[in-house]
Amino acid sequence: MAKIKEYTLENIKEICEFGKAISSPVRLEIIKLLYQDNFSISQIAEALDLPQSSAAFHLKLLEAADLIRMEEQPGSHGTMKVCSRKQDYANLCFLPRSSQINEVLSIEMPVGAFVDCSIFPTCGLYTASGVVGMEDKVYSFYLPERMDAGLLWTSKGRVEYRFPNQLPNGKRPVRLSFSMEICSEAPGYAEDWKSDITMWINGVECATWCCPGDFGSRRGRLTPSIWPNGSTQYGLLVKWEIKGDGSYINGERASKIRINDLALSENAFISMTIGNKKDTEYEGGFNLFGKTFGDYAQDIIMEIEY
Repeated sequence: MAKIKEYTLENIKEICEFGKAISSPVRLEIIKLLYQDNFSISQIAEALDLPQSSAAFHLKLLEAADLIRMEEQPGSHGTMKVCSRKQDYANLCFLPRSSQINEVLSIEMPVGAFVDCSIFPTCGLYTASGVVGMEDKVYSFYLPERMDAGLLWTSKGRVEYRFPNQLPNGKRPVRLSFSMEICSEAPGYAEDWKSDITMWINGVECATWCCPGDFGSRRGRLTPSIWPNGSTQYGLLVKWEIKGDGSYINGERASKIRINDLALSENAFISMTIGNKKDTEYEGGFNLFGKTFGDYAQDIIMEIEY
């Protein structure tokens, strides 16, 4: 994956260090050299016909600009510093960010990309080309092919997803939301089949939505022809939002859990679990629809506003 360094007018010192680092043809030659491999200071000096002290000077400026990495490693006579390229691309933005305007990060997660689950028959996963493993076999939820699933269902239980936490350092989150197409899970389908579907974020129970049914009286707008009639066809688009004053479902206040209760800055990921609580009044399972099934061309979308 390409390594990209972003430069903005919020950090003028960083831009100046970058400009100074790339202002020398010698330093650009060093960057080109490090594209091929990692080298010690003495190897770089020899390759570019430089005194070792001059090579060290140029490398120090490149390191200060965060363009290379210098690490001590064992050598034939003690230790030596080995240099490696740290960035592939540099993006320089001259537009200052307004402190009066919030920004939003959005990530879409395939319904099959869960990291943990608790599954009970009736259950299964389907891709646009057919079943993953076998229906009503829990082992199917651990097959690699699950990643391609466009439909997931279980009669009760839960699935956990982990979204990359790309909240910039020092930024304060003001809203976190997850939207998905979802419905209850009955054998076949049942328009009147309630299910209490709860969302947890980083292990914190946020809010519960009561789905009215498992919908199959008409075909889903996107549901592929391989999927049979008489089975679940589509769901409802539901959005859980956690803000500074509480949690909301489709715009309606649903609990007192606030975004500050979620410890969003503690991990490199944000855990989102969706499913049925044990001993809830309506433990009616759930169907999760991806962009190739149901009515809405989307997987699970997380947005974080800061």
